[in-house]
Amino acid sequence: MVHPMRNGNAMRNTGFTLIELLVVLAIVALLSTLAMPRYFQSIDTAKETILADNLRITRETIDKFYGDTGRYPESLDELVDKKYLRSLPRDPIVESTSAWVLIPPDSGFKGKVYNIKSSALGVTRNGVAFADM
Repeated sequence: MVHPMRNGNAMRNTGFTLIELLVVLAIVALLSTLAMPRYFQSIDTAKETILADNLRITRETIDKFYGDTGRYPESLDELVDKKYLRSLPRDPIVESTSAWVLIPPDSGFKGKVYNIKSSALGVTRNGVAFADM
């Protein structure tokens, strides 16, 4: 901001100097380097929590379906069609509703979905593989 000021008979421009602007930018950059890792860490933690919750809820729903019908569902879509779930669960790590690994029941049981697991590669922050959750 440049405003002419009258100082006696001389006109003088006031405003921010280049050094002042660089110091402010350096401070903002320093603060952002401290804050950004914590922000991304909290996003990863939230995704892991959502994955664990989606797995828990879907597994409980599969058990309820089995309790009601005496068989396991043929697909996750059947749980949605029969109104056991409002929509297919989303795997937040791979960002998909169709990337689940479906585990069939032991022989002798009807149906094709006994359990689900994540198809995401890698491990959680606690060292547990996503596929083992």
